[in-house]
Amino acid sequence: MQESLFIFFCLAITLHNIEEALWLPQWSQQPSKFQKAVSANEFHFAVLVITSLAYLAAFSYCYFPESLLAKWLFIGFLGAMILNAIFPHLLATIVMKRYAPGLLTGVLLNIPINTFILYTMLMDERMSLKETIFSTIIIGIILIALIPLLFRMGKLIKA
Repeated sequence: MQESLFIFFCLAITLHNIEEALWLPQWSQQPSKFQKAVSANEFHFAVLVITSLAYLAAFSYCYFPESLLAKWLFIGFLGAMILNAIFPHLLATIVMKRYAPGLLTGVLLNIPINTFILYTMLMDERMSLKETIFSTIIIGIILIALIPLLFRMGKLIKA
């Protein structure tokens, strides 16, 4: 697989997470069923860890493409970030009738770039649709479970 695809994934997730880091902590202070209020410290810590894990997944697969674990982690991140653009960003924007930070980069970057990478991997027979679905679900669940823990850890860090 071309290294540029890994770079595009890293660029897309970084820009997405920067958009969230800039505006989501303040946005979360409004009462909502989509997001509990989170401080900038909490969110910035969590987003830094998640971004680092995404880079680790991408570079692990880039350098160890024969590793099933590296492949599944990377595929899972690709799929989880596609779903993340829809649930919660797009859904929250529609239901709340106000922009949810991360929507623009999620829809304009994460969905098309990650879908293209997954499509390329499927066409090159580097993975199956079953692997994609399974990896996306597992990594998605892990990330959803990890976020509250990272928020708690971020709360302990003083700016």
